[in-house]
Order: sequence, then structure tokens, then C-alpha cells
Amino acid sequence: MRIFVCDAFSSEIFKGNQAGVVILEEKEEYPTVTLMKNIAAELKHSETAFVKKTDNKKFKIRYFTPTEEVELCGHATISVFSVLRELKLIFSGKYIAETLAGSLEIVVDNDFIWMDMASPKIEYTFNLDEIKEIYSAFNIDTVQATKNLIPKIVNTGLSDIIIPIEDKNILDSFVMNKEKVIKLSKKYKVVGAHLFTLDKDKKVTAFCRNIAPLVGIDEECATGTSNGALTHYLKDYNIISNKDINTFIQGETMGRASTILSRYKEDGRTIQVGGNAVISFECKIYEWNKKLGYYNIKICSSLVFLSTKISFLYFIII
Repeated sequence: MRIFVCDAFSSEIFKGNQAGVVILEEKEEYPTVTLMKNIAAELKHSETAFVKKTDNKKFKIRYFTPTEEVELCGHATISVFSVLRELKLIFSGKYIAETLAGSLEIVVDNDFIWMDMASPKIEYTFNLDEIKEIYSAFNIDTVQATKNLIPKIVNTGLSDIIIPIEDKNILDSFVMNKEKVIKLSKKYKVVGAHLFTLDKDKKVTAFCRNIAPLVGIDEECATGTSNGALTHYLKDYNIISNKDINTFIQGETMGRASTILSRYKEDGRTIQVGGNAVISFECKIYEWNKKLGYYNIKICSSLVFLSTKISFLYFIII
């Protein structure tokens, strides 16, 4: 296996959203669930994708957060196909990603990688008492809610609570009550919450923050599936049309500003999320040599002796 760290929804390293990408050889079996969980936990990124080619145009992908396996991850998928393109294992064209959320079409073109979202659906619309409960979990007064927009649970592969905020200053400054957000996530069976404010200057579609402490992610700086859900939410309110290319800015408060694109396919129903990813590191697992009592790290055919525990070696790919 080859292990990479990518910065998704960015054209620069150390920007965008980090994801682990593990490329398995065609004849290599998937590692055990325990090992995949351990790799994801060691990398400490919000998601790590394990990918294996199953056919000429098909790739099976499994996704792990630091704590559990999830059905789908947008930025990790963009990272997977960016790595495959960088390694010249794929070229421009259409591919299939086989995930626990279903088989999704991936379009690789000269500018971006576009991935299909699962069929969009609004799963729940909150009542007034529930809305107060939701905003209080983020220490936001309901007067800061966007008029005529109501929080809803939307799914395009993963379920998120989409929460409108009227003012960008409130979006940028809120502090969640972690215990309450986890309780909400369990109660409504969602991954987390995607809070947004529309760009009043209309230079982009919206600014967003994504919160998912239930799955070990206090905040994520770019989320493909959540912005796919937001696309469906905005289309349902006729704020955008199925002919628009939408631009979402996320991660500004984390110092890792990310740009996520979305659009509808020609069928007018299927949402695609688009962007690029760059490789920042390649990693390698090293195991303890019990017989000799040190870690073996082979760099330029030299053996390095270390007295401290190392699980991964990182180096920047220029």
C-alpha cells in the first residue's frame, strides 16, 4: 500500500481540507478493519480513504474517521482521484467510485474532479421548538436565523442538519456547545451540522462551517457531501437554479480556506461536487524490530536507529 496526505479543495499545499489516501495494489486485499481504523486514527485527519481498483474504470473506496467507518466523504473522494491522476493511474474521463453510499460517477477533466452525490433528499423539517434547540447548541439566538429559511436535515450521501445564519460575523464567531451538538446528532441520527450564510455581495454562493463532534470532528474545513446537501437545500428554496455553478467557501475560521464547487447534471436531479486536491505528504508505516530493538527506516539505503516510537515517516512531495 501507498499512503498519502492530500489537501482537498485547494490548489496549494497546507490549505484546504486534509485527507488520508491509501492506495492498495490491484492484487492486494483490503487490510483488516482494525488496521484501517488505526491508520486513520494515526493520521488524525477527518477522513482517510482506502481505495482499490476493481475494474478498468471502477474503484472501491472505504472511508474511516479517526473513530469509525463512514459511508462517504466528498473531500476524501476528490483526494483519491487527484492522487490517482497524479500517479498517472487514471486520465481524463468518467469513472465509478463504489462506496457504502452506492456507486457514484466521477468525472475527471482538465480543470476539476467532479463527483456525483447520492440522490438528494430532505429528510426532516424542524418545528419551532426544535429550531430553538438547534440554535442554542451553537449559542446562537434565533433572531440571527435567516428569515424565511428553516433548518432541515438533508442527505446527499450523509445526513446533515443545514442551518441558515443571517450574518457572517455570527457565523464566524459562534462557539458550539459540544455536548449539546453531540446530543442533537444522536437524537436526529445525523453526522453533524452545516451552518451557512449567503454571500450578500454575491461573489460566491455562501460561506459555511461544518461541525461534527459525534464522529470525532469538532470542525471540518471542507466537506463535499455537506455542500452537496446545501446545494439541494438552496435549490429547494429557489435561491439557486439547476443551471448554476455554485461556489462555497469553508474553513476560513480555521485558517484553511477551501473552495468547493457544485452543479447539477443535465438530468436536473443529480448534484455533483467539484474541486481539486494536491498531495502534501507521502507516508510509510514502520514496524518495531523486536529482535534488534529498534525501528528500521530505509532512506537512501541508509539504516537509521531511533530510540523513540515512530509509526509513520512523512516527507513533502515537491
